[in-house]
Amino acid sequence: MKVLVAGDFCPQSRVAELFEKGSYSDVLGEVKETIESADYSIVNFECPITKGGEKPIEKIGPNLHCGESGLQAVKWAGFDCVTLANNHFLDYGEEGVKNTLDTCKKIGIDTVGGGINLQEASKILYKEINGQTLAIINCCEHEFSIATDDTAGSNPLNPIKQYYAIQEAHKMADCVLVIVHGGHEYYQLPSLRMQETYRFFIDAGADAVVNHHQHCYSGYEIYHDKPIFYGLGNFCFDHHNKHEGIWTEGYAVTLNFTNGNMRYEFHQYVQCSKIANVHFLPQGAYDEKIKLLCDTLTDEMMLKKKQNEYYRKSSPQYENIFEPVRNRYFLGAKRRGWLPSLISKKKRLLLENFITCESHLDKVFWVFKLK
Repeated sequence: MKVLVAGDFCPQSRVAELFEKGSYSDVLGEVKETIESADYSIVNFECPITKGGEKPIEKIGPNLHCGESGLQAVKWAGFDCVTLANNHFLDYGEEGVKNTLDTCKKIGIDTVGGGINLQEASKILYKEINGQTLAIINCCEHEFSIATDDTAGSNPLNPIKQYYAIQEAHKMADCVLVIVHGGHEYYQLPSLRMQETYRFFIDAGADAVVNHHQHCYSGYEIYHDKPIFYGLGNFCFDHHNKHEGIWTEGYAVTLNFTNGNMRYEFHQYVQCSKIANVHFLPQGAYDEKIKLLCDTLTDEMMLKKKQNEYYRKSSPQYENIFEPVRNRYFLGAKRRGWLPSLISKKKRLLLENFITCESHLDKVFWVFKLK
């Protein structure tokens, strides 16, 4: 059973224009054969479908969306399933979620990780493929897309709940695949927390763990004979001013589950560079860079050193947002109602993001511990 997993797919800018014209081949024609060659192909769909009139939610960061042509392109390219646990699935509210789910159902694409409520979003996807049962569990770090018991959105990262899901899937399926959306954007290594969590998923019974979100590829490791891929990079995510560098580089991975054994194959590519398409590179194009990442993430002391260097560089942003105004005159005026709150709506959203998203909270803890 060959299962291909690709990273973030979000038709924007030049790609969106081509898809609206139905020019799917111009963007995905070079990779279609590889996608279709797998028994089952999965991609992260990083934005909701909008039809006009939907309102964006209040959040920090851009509200992404696309038309139905985005999913039609996914189908045309040969993908069988989209993961929906990501930080943009709820960008246009429950209407955007329902539009996406309805469109997937209409054109015959499986979904996992997103739903009209938490119960639906957290469901395990079971697929019968070549006489074997594949279980897919999809979750994401906490930002502005999380489903609740009563509201739509994405399945949140919760290692305890994922543990029980993996245990259930292990009993029901031949192979268990966990796909997570999380990490630090533009940072090519996992945090120590991520590594600990993903290794825990393997210990719980997962056969492979795949991560995306960082807009750049990362390394991988074999833990207890099972692979963990810490970042695939963007698969097709055009950006108006990022046409070179790590934003445009990535790899998809084909996992071959055979008689309890796991083999894997990389498909390295450049996406949305000077040309708005995805095209594979010669085999091994990124191998040396990936090896350096792998060497680091399997050396705990080096991984910690790199993480601390990264946190140190980004610490001023976190220090500034939490910088308090505190003296007896200010507090006295606040108690008497003479001063309005100095925390604006935008700052409240920023604070919410920093203390609920696991990766942001990693940085916050580090900054306060340092000080």
